[in-house]
Amino acid sequence: MTVRKGKSLAISIQEHMAIDVCPGPIRPIRQISAYFPRQDGGAAGGGVGGGGSSGLLSPLLPGAAGGGGSLSAMSSMDTSIEIDSCDSDDNTALGTLEFDLLYERATSSLRCTVLKAKGLKPMDFNGLADPYVKLHLLPGACKANKLKTKTVRNTLNPVWNETLTYCGITEEDMYRKTLRVSVCDEDKLTHNEFIGESRVALRRVKPDQTKHFNICLEHPPPLPSPTAMSTALRGISCYLRETEQQRSLEERGRLLLCLQYLPPRARGGLCVGVKRCAHLAAMDVNGYSDPYVKTYLKPDVQKKSKHKTAVIKKTLNPEFNEEFFYEITFSELATKTLEVTVWDYDLGKSNDFIGGVSLGCHSQGDSLQHWVDCLKNKGEKVERWHTLTNELPGSGLQE
Repeated sequence: MTVRKGKSLAISIQEHMAIDVCPGPIRPIRQISAYFPRQDGGAAGGGVGGGGSSGLLSPLLPGAAGGGGSLSAMSSMDTSIEIDSCDSDDNTALGTLEFDLLYERATSSLRCTVLKAKGLKPMDFNGLADPYVKLHLLPGACKANKLKTKTVRNTLNPVWNETLTYCGITEEDMYRKTLRVSVCDEDKLTHNEFIGESRVALRRVKPDQTKHFNICLEHPPPLPSPTAMSTALRGISCYLRETEQQRSLEERGRLLLCLQYLPPRARGGLCVGVKRCAHLAAMDVNGYSDPYVKTYLKPDVQKKSKHKTAVIKKTLNPEFNEEFFYEITFSELATKTLEVTVWDYDLGKSNDFIGGVSLGCHSQGDSLQHWVDCLKNKGEKVERWHTLTNELPGSGLQE
């Protein structure tokens, strides 16, 4: 096409926008309406005259015999591509992990045996990784319930064969909690890098039966993004409310208590046995605590019910095995509340509160059940694990 000097080529803006800029002849971009039959009379007439509807679909697959079959073939091809793209997600590229779970009801312990991993994602410059496995219990994930395996150097197929044990896991915990298993790459000079994770609902594990898992590592679940301001405001309010609830019920470890009510034959009263703690929160800079336990029987008008164990240095799993006795009648005990608190001893400054638990007729869950079992089974020792929280109802938490 030649254009004389001084004359401009009259091209409408619609035609200009419809030019497909690509190598070869200039051709207009097909419109979406060209792929579907028109509903007006002209289109219908064309269809009667000799397959006008198929001609309308001809831009999709030139030379196709029928428009409907061409459209269905293309749509099926697109669907298969989307499915393949989902199947080819890089979840499998993160690697696989094998481990066993065993819940022992008699000891209230959950054992996770981390076996091995295969085909982990390379994280270092040498094309390898230094992997290790971390365990968290959800909800309430914190340093208090984190367990960690050893690190295997320079490999994408590590073998651990290491057993990590959670103590003080009740049947209620097995029903409502989830175990998060994470694989990370250790870096000495920089921060450790996350490789992948998997989450297992503990209710899938039957008591006293080992369950084997061979799972593909996944990315952590994405945070939901609100699509509107009203949704965002509702989400923020829900988040603040949930955060407040989680803050008031933050788990700080486990405490094994033994309660026994002695009938008033010679000397009646309540015997409180402080056995041990497990997975306490670290309160010192060295990653440990110096824990000890205090007990109160409230209301305590005369302030004579305080008992205190010895301090165990540098540990998050102390064993105390100490007993305290409260001389009290059975009728008076029904109106009392036993408060047990765990503290971290600090020399030269105030001690840090780790967690506590309250047992009485106004308690809930395992605490109430433990108290009722103690009152029903007079003369028998009743042991139970309790979850320590960062707040204790009705207590000022004063040292």
